Amino acid sequence: MIDFTALSAALELMFSSFGPWIFVIPGLLIGLIFGAIPGLQVSMAMALFLPLTFTMDFIQSIMFLTSIFTGGVYGGGVTAILMNIPGSSSSVATAFDGYPMTCKGGQNQALGLSLGASVIGAFIGYSVLFVLIQPLAAVVLKLGPLEMVLVIAWGLTLIATLSERSVAKGLLAGMIGLILSQVGMSTTGVLRATFGSSYLLDGVQVVPAMIGIFAASELLRIRERQTLSTVEGAPPVAFGPIIRAMFSTFKYPSVLLRGSGIGVLIGAVPGVGSSVANLVAYGEVRRTSSTPEKFGTGIPEGVIAAESANSSSEGGSMTALLALGIPGGAATAVLMAAFSYHNLVGGPSFIRDQGDLVYAIILGNLVQVLLLGLVGLLSLRVLGMVVQVPLRYLVPSVLALCVWGGFGVTGTIAGPLTVAVFACLGWLMRRHHYPVAATVIGLLLGRMAEGEMVRSLQISGGHIFGYLLERPISMLLLALMLFSIGAAFLKARRIHRRANISAT
Repeated sequence: MIDFTALSAALELMFSSFGPWIFVIPGLLIGLIFGAIPGLQVSMAMALFLPLTFTMDFIQSIMFLTSIFTGGVYGGGVTAILMNIPGSSSSVATAFDGYPMTCKGGQNQALGLSLGASVIGAFIGYSVLFVLIQPLAAVVLKLGPLEMVLVIAWGLTLIATLSERSVAKGLLAGMIGLILSQVGMSTTGVLRATFGSSYLLDGVQVVPAMIGIFAASELLRIRERQTLSTVEGAPPVAFGPIIRAMFSTFKYPSVLLRGSGIGVLIGAVPGVGSSVANLVAYGEVRRTSSTPEKFGTGIPEGVIAAESANSSSEGGSMTALLALGIPGGAATAVLMAAFSYHNLVGGPSFIRDQGDLVYAIILGNLVQVLLLGLVGLLSLRVLGMVVQVPLRYLVPSVLALCVWGGFGVTGTIAGPLTVAVFACLGWLMRRHHYPVAATVIGLLLGRMAEGEMVRSLQISGGHIFGYLLERPISMLLLALMLFSIGAAFLKARRIHRRANISAT
């Protein structure tokens, strides 16, 4: 499965000079900053710096852009932990347990676990890509729109588990997100619920909505506190506790492996990526846990599952680009543009004819991941000081940043208005104990699921169930999804029965 001749050439290409590594650390820092600031996307950073790579050789340009990618995927989790503001959609699940840990004064542990899981998850993702790029490419080729629908449906089933108080509230919150995702022009060209506004033709903008429902609504809710942490005299961010927490990540090997495995598999599906991977991984780890009721209260397993999955999905998304020539998302689309500038195209012929470049890219990213551990650690001391800032200064400052982030995404007044509307919606939902994360999941995945279902119906001629029976992979995915749902209900029933017994 490994072409050792191409590997030898790749080692010489990468380590015979310092040239390929010059731009790695600057790229990691750029990605970390863009990933940590809500409204600024990693793909935006990569597109912004793409013209600079036109003066570089191919390996230098890819190393620079992939280092921005690597830093950005991790950066989104920092603000998710410290302020309950996911820097990107791939960090939504990180906030579920990361922010409660910060509220209890455990931000050092949460940041350390996040960094450790990100490094290990990304390393596992690229290691799998290194060993199995050709078999993985063959599997991905077999996934059609129906398989993608089932993967998305698996992610949507997490909605029922996001509310500890009521499964019904979790489902209703998810339905709100699904309904909102249908605003705008459908995949078949039909206008829905735009109320005559041209701003809604493309639907609800996800990033401003996420900023409003997560960040602004949380700031409105906590404005009466003194600082972000509810613990009096919360410890400042320090290297020692963070480093110890990084190494404590190894105490949860099953969580790491499950999160990383799910991230690699889902990341390899074009168009799905880390936004789904971290949610599915979080839900699976919670489903199989002996104490699922503790998830969402600030436990290490939740942070590790989410961060290992979204980081390992980076290696999976590179599979689609290298082996199929298909960008798995916006970030890999920018990488594809860099390929094109150097007259290269990913795909089976690229692996066959340019094996040294394929292995060079993978080896470079493995080293990048290790450097992320150092760069991320050094930057956390500065980023982590936010928990010590009095909220009378922090709330208005971050609210202004939220509004600016909403405008930066859309370039119109629709962005800030979306932030404001979803801030009010999030505040009401939090007040009545509806999980806002479920709404975001529905909003993120609804439009994607609709498009894939329409394509499935077109391919099957409307006979979707007969088409399902003809595709073994679809049957396997459906069986796994039904098994996970059934196991979750059985576990909930056992917990309920135990509670009744103890009450009597």
